[in-house]
Amino acid sequence: MMLRNAAGRRAVATTLTAVSLALALTACSGTTKDSKDTGTEKAAGSAKADPSAPLKKGLKIAFLPKQINNPYEKIVDEAGIAAAKEYGGTGKEVGPSDASASSQVSYINTLIQQRQDAILVAANDPNAVCGPLKQAMKKDIKVVAYDSDTAKDCRQLFINQASSEQIGRSLVQHLGEQLNYKGKVAILSATQNATNQNTWIEFMKEELELPKYKGMELVKVAYGDDADQKSFQQTQGLMQAYPDLKGIISPTTVGIAAAARYLGDSSYKGKVVLNGLGTPNQMRKYVKDGTVEQFSLWNPKELGYLGSYAAAALASGQITGAEGEKFKAGKLGEYTIGKDGEVILGEPTVFDSKNIDEFDF
Repeated sequence: MMLRNAAGRRAVATTLTAVSLALALTACSGTTKDSKDTGTEKAAGSAKADPSAPLKKGLKIAFLPKQINNPYEKIVDEAGIAAAKEYGGTGKEVGPSDASASSQVSYINTLIQQRQDAILVAANDPNAVCGPLKQAMKKDIKVVAYDSDTAKDCRQLFINQASSEQIGRSLVQHLGEQLNYKGKVAILSATQNATNQNTWIEFMKEELELPKYKGMELVKVAYGDDADQKSFQQTQGLMQAYPDLKGIISPTTVGIAAAARYLGDSSYKGKVVLNGLGTPNQMRKYVKDGTVEQFSLWNPKELGYLGSYAAAALASGQITGAEGEKFKAGKLGEYTIGKDGEVILGEPTVFDSKNIDEFDF
């Protein structure tokens, strides 16, 4: 189900592209190095965009998620594969079963050998995948990061769900309102090197420094590695270490569901506020039984759809990844490439008991 109309998406995509991806990458545990020789600039310097060029038929694109068994990324990738059929291409999903920093490298090497036209990657680590991705670009295989970015010189585009700053700050804002700005809080993240998670967490910390949050204290950032059982155990550990904890933010669909499962069957149900990022189908029962009041997310189907069309536009020469270029993403309408090759899908939606049954994903 669409979260916004096309006009709204285009407006959001245009206005939010001013958010600097450089800020996002600097936040990632110090692993990202700035580079003036970015993939965007390389692409723009070595090729010229032809906006009137048709999308090529028979394009081969591959989605490489953080881990193959992540239900959220399965939704994203399947939507992107379906989009490829719309423009006469073929798509597939490949990837590791774990979300470790280097687990995606061997898959990229295989995709290069297979001569894919484009690789779309949700990076587990911003730099660990850079070597093989640069080799892919040298062989004229287009590289698009989605959901979780690589370093800027390792891809031509980054398809971002929403403004990173908006995601991070809004999660704190929602939790603050629910807690009346008082109490100890914790964050349950995915992996320690996840680009998107670390970026959002930095903005969360900045938001918490504002005067209105003086009554709130961030006591711990825990990591569940986007594994259900470990996230469940990390939630249990948080409550054992901080029995007076008042709130948890989990900006990962695996983490928030595992945390909700633990809280829902414990004495903390209704006493500890859980907020974060999840899918409606995953979180519906926890909203209905009172474990969770609200959570947020963008439409993952639209994220995969947009990424697929962006990769096709690159592979067809319609765009090079340079700032200001425009392309059409099928039924989603026109998008504009922002700074550092970033394309923003749009604003996240807040789900609660009033609207959650309107969505099915």
